[in-house]
Amino acid sequence: QVKLVESGGGLVQPGGSLRLSCAASGFTFSMYAMSWYRQAPGKERELVAVITSGGGPTNYAMSVKGRFTISRDNAKNTVYLQMNSLKPEDTAVYYCNADGGKSTGWGTRLFAWGQGTQVTVSS
Repeated sequence: QVKLVESGGGLVQPGGSLRLSCAASGFTFSMYAMSWYRQAPGKERELVAVITSGGGPTNYAMSVKGRFTISRDNAKNTVYLQMNSLKPEDTAVYYCNADGGKSTGWGTRLFAWGQGTQVTVSS
């Protein structure tokens, strides 16, 4: 079975940093683009960042560009999200998933959602 396990969230002050990890299993990780999503209370899940299967081109939501960095380690079946200069509006549950890419439209998740990891940015 496909498993996506997010970790690394927590409570941070505005301007702080966190590094999220997503450990994937049950599929050939290196063949898939991967994405991070987030969902704030009362809002729809939104795409945050995308990385291609080889770890080359990346793309980001305008709201996080310049502050967040997505990366991956195919040998470890893990994708990361480095979050710097955090703002209160970044508060959300963060999820990862395989991304269908151009075939489905970027930001189309391929597997069931994991539990996510909570990020809270507050003073």
